[in-house]
Amino acid sequence: MDNPFRPTAGASPPELIGRAGVLDEFAYGLRLRSGAPGLLTIFTGARGVGKTVMLGAAEDLARTQGWAVVSETATKGFLGRIGHAMRRLAEELGSGPQGRRLTAVTAAGFGFTTQLPPQQQLEWREEGLRLLHLLEEQRTGLVITVDEIHAADRQEIAQLAADVQHFIRADLPVALLFAGLPAAVSDLLNEGVATFLRRADRIDLHAAAVDEVRQSYADTFAAGGFTLTEDQAGRAAEATGGYPFLIQLVGYFLWQEAEKVAPVLTDAMVDQAVAAARRRNERVVIEAALSTASPRDLDVLRAMAEDDGPSTAGDIGARIGARPNTVGNYRTRLIDAGLIEPAGYGLVRFAIPGLREHLRQGRA
Repeated sequence: MDNPFRPTAGASPPELIGRAGVLDEFAYGLRLRSGAPGLLTIFTGARGVGKTVMLGAAEDLARTQGWAVVSETATKGFLGRIGHAMRRLAEELGSGPQGRRLTAVTAAGFGFTTQLPPQQQLEWREEGLRLLHLLEEQRTGLVITVDEIHAADRQEIAQLAADVQHFIRADLPVALLFAGLPAAVSDLLNEGVATFLRRADRIDLHAAAVDEVRQSYADTFAAGGFTLTEDQAGRAAEATGGYPFLIQLVGYFLWQEAEKVAPVLTDAMVDQAVAAARRRNERVVIEAALSTASPRDLDVLRAMAEDDGPSTAGDIGARIGARPNTVGNYRTRLIDAGLIEPAGYGLVRFAIPGLREHLRQGRA
């Protein structure tokens, strides 16, 4: 059995731990085919919490129901690429034999990297209408997913939302799913497209229960023929904090260790795997998350790092010499950036596992 863990952005993990029921509304919407709330969904959460993975899971679910999928990342020109993808799908359907059913098709980009010329932008809605009518005849529909909307051109997002709203009003089978950091989603909902997008089913992804992670590790390693004790599985799970990317990292490195001396793992192997996972998490997640933080943002984060648990605004203000309203402004900024999160009335905590330790070690 090959290593089943996939600690790469967007890769499908062996198990979606702690995500039971998240896609139920979307699945129900696929059955109704139009107008269901779950067909308009926004996934938000901190970096590495599994937003892209959930988009992938939704796409897979749609394909099993015979829906066409257009999967895009919100880099420049993404709206044009979606238009090209829809045209290709419509041409494929329109040229096929009578009653042909389109199943398990992904139309992601087709190699186009530039935005449609202005005159072709006007044809975007017509392309969508043509495709959706063809899909409706076959009692399927179209799912459009857009990842990393924090990088999106707002005009393109607004145009996409307006056209999808038009499709929905025409009772056509279309779904639109976004994923992005909380800041991007908050900004998006406060802009001109907010009236429509505020109806979306917003799903804030959080860490999984550590006990679920422990059981998943125990089951996965047993299936691979390895002996992982309950205590070892528990220690590995605790090290992840239930954080999806760390779940994959720890599992990945622990599996590597297990392959060296299968079938029995040692406590030292667990320690080595956890250390390797933390180093990788620092490079890939934490350093990237801090790259846009201002010097004053970092002052607030370092002040929080002095606490072993949640921090109060009063303590943060005292440490950095700032008034409550100033602390409140930075609190909002850091929550929107996915670096911290509310932890009860007047309390905040770090949203990314390992960030406190990274700051305490003076690495930022």
